[in-house]
Amino acid sequence: MNPQSTDIDIAIVGGAMVGASLALALDNLGRQLKRPLKLALIEAHAPGTGQSGFDARAIAVAHGSRHLLQQLGIWPTLAHLATPIHDIHVSDRGHFGMTEINSRSFNLDALGAVVELDRVGQTLFAALAKTDIALLCPAELIRIDSETQGHILTLGDGQQLRCQLLVAADGAHSKVRQLQQQPQQISAFGQSAIIANVASKRPHQGMAWERFTEHGPIALLPMADSNGQPRLSLVWAMPEHTVAERLALSDNDFLDALQQAFGHRAGQFTAVGSRHSYPLALSYMPRPAFHRTVYVGNAAQTLHPIAGQGFNLGLRDISGLLAVLTPVLQQGGDVGAVTVIHDYLACRENDRRQTINNIEFLVRGFSNQYWPLVAGRNLGLRLLSWLPPLKVPVAHRAMGWHGREACMALARSR
Repeated sequence: MNPQSTDIDIAIVGGAMVGASLALALDNLGRQLKRPLKLALIEAHAPGTGQSGFDARAIAVAHGSRHLLQQLGIWPTLAHLATPIHDIHVSDRGHFGMTEINSRSFNLDALGAVVELDRVGQTLFAALAKTDIALLCPAELIRIDSETQGHILTLGDGQQLRCQLLVAADGAHSKVRQLQQQPQQISAFGQSAIIANVASKRPHQGMAWERFTEHGPIALLPMADSNGQPRLSLVWAMPEHTVAERLALSDNDFLDALQQAFGHRAGQFTAVGSRHSYPLALSYMPRPAFHRTVYVGNAAQTLHPIAGQGFNLGLRDISGLLAVLTPVLQQGGDVGAVTVIHDYLACRENDRRQTINNIEFLVRGFSNQYWPLVAGRNLGLRLLSWLPPLKVPVAHRAMGWHGREACMALARSR
């Protein structure tokens, strides 16, 4: 063991939104329980470098996730960056199916909110700097040596850490998963997504759109205005072979193609920012845990962006981990004990499976032009409009109000 190594309780690899939120939540939990934790957060790229998990994208934070971040003491630092989602409009291009989910129907101020990841990253890193958390950035994990009571982590600069519990929050290409040689299942959708910010003539008034087309879904999320221009965050899924052609279009031609595919529900698109693309696939770990290690967020599962549930599922991962750690900390126990690992797996199993299956159904079902399936899904969308009570379970899932019960019950039983 390197004599300059540092002993800590929990090491988190990956300091994007899930990892940084977990670090702050663990710090808050330790202080509340009067058992301060020795924490380290290891991140390869700082916000604003264009390479971090806090990039130019915007993501939707569901109402349930916002509530959870409030409970964790994190939302107050992010609230000023958020643009509320008041309504969600869902439609099937070329068919009769459409419906809306409205916040006022549920007596809510908003169904969720949209935040820009780069601004969030800078805010969370500023909050981390005010704590005793060891923020190691830029730093790269290059080796994991496992012991009975923990792991020895070696970083690129030679520094070593010994931790009782290792949390992998380092994304879809997790270095922790690679070093531990843990299995991952990947299901390709045959699609890629173009992401960009677009401006429109019409104010969005807090409306989010999900438009299913024969080539793939188009999602538009409301963003804060820029220089008086209404902005929307675009995720445009399409067959992989068409991406290069769309990226090569001039801004005007790209906007024309988007307008033709999406229609005019959001008004006329007038400008587009930098365009980026990435392949779409469902990847997940059948068992997102290993010896004294748990995987959270995109390290555990990466979803199609069709319903904007990736971060929200990742946040429920860290909520579950906090739930199973709380009684351990109260009793002065071992945070990396085998019971912690097993309890984490048990409390996350149903929510992960149901969310992954629902996303798979949406992607396959709405990309299929088999006419009985087209008729069935459009009738389903219309029934949501005609019979508002049917929207309740759909809205609860969209708002992230599910998947936490098992973890809460498990925590209460300890």
